[in-house]
Amino acid sequence: MAGLIITLGIIYGDIGTSPLYVMKAIVGEGALIDRLVVLGGVSLVFWTLTLQTTVKYVLLTLRADNKGEGGIFSLYTLVRRREKWLLYAAILGGAAMISDGMITPPISVCAAIEGLELKYKGIPTVEIALAIISLLFFVQRFGTAAVGRGFGPIMLVWFTTLGALGILLISTNWQVLEALSPHYGLQLLMHNPKGVLILGAVFLCTTGAEALYADLGHCGRQNIQISWIYVKICLVLNYLGQAAWLLQHVGTHLDENPFYGMMPTWFLWPGIIIATLAAIIASQALISGSFTLVSEAIRLGLLPKMTVKFPTFLKGQIYIPAVNTFLWLGCVSVVLYFHESSKMEAAYGLAIVLAMLCTTILLANWLVIRRTNEILVWFMLIFYLSLELLFFYANASKFAEGGYVTVIMTALLFGLMLLWVKAKRIRQSYSDEIRIRDFLDQLITLSNDESIPKFATNLVFLTTAKHPKKVEAKVLYSILQTQPKRADVYWFVHIQTTDEPYTMQYEVNTIAPDDVYKVIFRLGFRVQQRMNVFMNKVVEELVENGELTVYSRYHTASNKYPTGDFRFVLIEEFLSNENEMPWREQIIISAYLTMKGWVSSPKNWFGLDSDSVEEEKVPLLLQPVKEVKLQRINRKAGS
Repeated sequence: MAGLIITLGIIYGDIGTSPLYVMKAIVGEGALIDRLVVLGGVSLVFWTLTLQTTVKYVLLTLRADNKGEGGIFSLYTLVRRREKWLLYAAILGGAAMISDGMITPPISVCAAIEGLELKYKGIPTVEIALAIISLLFFVQRFGTAAVGRGFGPIMLVWFTTLGALGILLISTNWQVLEALSPHYGLQLLMHNPKGVLILGAVFLCTTGAEALYADLGHCGRQNIQISWIYVKICLVLNYLGQAAWLLQHVGTHLDENPFYGMMPTWFLWPGIIIATLAAIIASQALISGSFTLVSEAIRLGLLPKMTVKFPTFLKGQIYIPAVNTFLWLGCVSVVLYFHESSKMEAAYGLAIVLAMLCTTILLANWLVIRRTNEILVWFMLIFYLSLELLFFYANASKFAEGGYVTVIMTALLFGLMLLWVKAKRIRQSYSDEIRIRDFLDQLITLSNDESIPKFATNLVFLTTAKHPKKVEAKVLYSILQTQPKRADVYWFVHIQTTDEPYTMQYEVNTIAPDDVYKVIFRLGFRVQQRMNVFMNKVVEELVENGELTVYSRYHTASNKYPTGDFRFVLIEEFLSNENEMPWREQIIISAYLTMKGWVSSPKNWFGLDSDSVEEEKVPLLLQPVKEVKLQRINRKAGS
């Protein structure tokens, strides 16, 4: 039961607050209330929730988990070996999801706060919304478990209120239950000139489905599937209740939000408070989902490494400070740009429908890998692509009204990830890895050269070279050329991130006993990298097993540091002017190195203590100039 309550707080904020604005968007603010639009609209909402959220996501997509983790990047991890082009679908879907994280908090919070205008005309809703959003992002550092414990009970009250209000209004007009038949929805699409375009507003009812999948690792599939039963019943009851209220006002202009219009006068003030609290929670699903997405993107090499924190001991609980700040700035900008929730609706759906299209493509490939019946796979693919392309057309028609904001944000994030991928491929194509053994004599000579001051007992270099006996040229350049670094033992460390979330393994390759070692760590994508602790553990075990002898001149009574001191060298590259690369590759690599400089320090990523780290800058020389057309002029003596 505790898991179900926490799930309500973390997962359903987005989709759970859709009644605040969906029916208002379907009818149109200030538009004449039409019976077919009301019944057809609520019919389309019901079947969208059923086909899109229940069938596609809750029953089908949640099964495509990567060791318990969800989201479009986890899904891509399961299918990436099938087709190379699937990478672009994953990047586009991920970019759209992250950009949606900058739309959901503003529209949910503003829609709820605007209810205060019914009580206080002229109240500064924008300033209140900005304060609430800023507070929400501040509490993220304490972890989604703490957030879920506080938010879960509130969301339980929220959904119960939705259902109760719906039943109250349905009892005044039982005929509204006829809208559960797809007949009215099909009639609206076929006979109303704007029927297809209304789908853009209908689609808003299912926008939280993608976030629901992204948050799978935070709550677990069973908790989501069970809690969805109650959530969907309450949502449908409320939509039907709003439809019943609208039918009482057929032929008049819609001048208030039907969500607040259906409330009894005595309940208006408590209703606004509950709605505002629920709107605050609505942002949580997208924020925690964005953390998961970015963490997955970093693991896949689609984004620069950023500091990832684990604020609680519960599975799936992560916090990324840089992403938190980025989303907060985006949300503040959206509120200041649009001011009103009704103006944000156009920008809201476009990002999510793009993400859903990409998920459908990846999901079909996952079903093929699972050896699902080919006819069923094609049926699923064609059906959902057709449905989502219809939603895409309806949302794209609102491009000029605000949809361009989402497109711009998605395009920027897509370009950022694509640039990172291409830069890494270029970097790998100019491989500068060399065999450690070719320089072994120099390393041992340096280690024993007492004329050079000792740099450290254990000197550790982090390397991206996967080969157990190779490192990049820049590493040996740092040891032997920039400023010779004498150490008792040289350690070259490579970290492999596994698809398993909590793997903690290491392998030692002895290049020269007591002098040179290469250690390969295999760490799960949920393991916090603490290289100080890990390296101490490795050296202790080698000493205990007699595989390593560490000589220490000084000893303490407690013998707290039997392995000697450690110094970690982190090498930051800059593009050398001596490269002779195509101009396009030079631009990409320059942008790549600039981005690396913007993100958090590798010290934080690898969990290193600042007093044990040496940071260096070395020139990145991928393709040296082959021919220098420089002529010498010889002058005769006395000329």
